[in-house]
Amino acid sequence: MDKAEVSRMNTRPESEQAKELAVEQTVLQVQQGDVQAYTVIIRHFQRPIYLYCYYLLGNREEAEDAAQDIFIRALERLEQYSAKVSFSAWLYTIARNHCMDQIKLRSKGFRLLSIYRKHQQQAEPAEGSRYTEVVHGLLERLSMEERQILLLRALEEHSFEEIGIIMDMNTGTVRKKYERLRKKLGRRQNNGGIIAHEPN
Repeated sequence: MDKAEVSRMNTRPESEQAKELAVEQTVLQVQQGDVQAYTVIIRHFQRPIYLYCYYLLGNREEAEDAAQDIFIRALERLEQYSAKVSFSAWLYTIARNHCMDQIKLRSKGFRLLSIYRKHQQQAEPAEGSRYTEVVHGLLERLSMEERQILLLRALEEHSFEEIGIIMDMNTGTVRKKYERLRKKLGRRQNNGGIIAHEPN
């Protein structure tokens, strides 16, 4: 593990560091030929990647298909992965690019909230109750860029550096855009809306 990796790991809470280290060790196993170990990675990221795709695509079936495609692509490209960035950031980069490609193929009549309401009962089991209609009401009012930044920071709890990597954007620019987004949501809170809270 080089200095950059150590520095990145030290910015995480201890529990997160332990999880990240376990993931990195599993990735190394797969890179060394233990393909069966990849199921551990899938189990670890399956729910968050599915939800990320679902919030961007707005359709349960498309999100399920996208998540499968993303894990297949990640496995195919795993030998290219270097621990200079977290595996999570690397995986979410693949997820974002895949979802953006899917959105580009759609008609311009895409409406996230209406699709969400149609599939809400099927898409959200009881343990996912924190992903509520309130969140979707908020996301529906944001641009695609704002939506991605909010999902990656407030819900998926990525660092600004990782979001910059995922979205191919300067870290300082991501931070400024997120702060503007927080102010924007804060104004809505004063009018009965909600505000994005920093990750714990």
